Amino acid sequence: MAAQQAVPKRALVVIDVQNEYFSGNLCIEYPDVDLSLANICKAMDAARATGISVVVVQHVGPESSPIAGRGSKGAELHSRITERHCDVLIEKNKTSALNGTVLGTWLREREIDTLTVVGYMTHNCVTATTLQAAQEGWRVELLHDACGSVSYANAAGSATAEEIHRAYTVVMHTGFAAVATTAQWLSAVNSGEALVADNIFHSNQRALTAQAGNK
Repeated sequence: MAAQQAVPKRALVVIDVQNEYFSGNLCIEYPDVDLSLANICKAMDAARATGISVVVVQHVGPESSPIAGRGSKGAELHSRITERHCDVLIEKNKTSALNGTVLGTWLREREIDTLTVVGYMTHNCVTATTLQAAQEGWRVELLHDACGSVSYANAAGSATAEEIHRAYTVVMHTGFAAVATTAQWLSAVNSGEALVADNIFHSNQRALTAQAGNK
């Protein structure tokens, strides 16, 4: 009989849920930001009710920055975040919440082994934090309906917010993080189970099989 997996010791990491993404210069386009915010709040409430540590991360740039500049309304945390409990507030000025902050030390002191990541933006600070956490040894859970993206166009091409969000979450689920819905995570929390990521090989083989079937 296989050994039973230990109950994860989680921390919920709420990344950059700030006014900038709702009414500022970088509004989230996909998924619907009201939906993702509601799911973030559900996750925070469930974490509080079940004793999971809640980390709120706030990105603050230079005063001159057009995005989340220090002292600006856009840099402020959304009111639905500030009205909820958090165990620690981490200010950052780089993409990853683990880069140049005390977060890693704080998590290790509490013997946290699993990070549940939500917030903005999927393809930027959420992914950067997920990748660094995975490389540093934490298991990571990414709630894809509790984060969001914007669209881009530059010299390399263009992509819609939906394309960016979907591609990044698919890639994260190949081993960097277990990507799930908020509802799936709530169920896992209630049952004491760990969410499980896929892997590169099987993800690729499924895609090749689907492509062959479409020919």
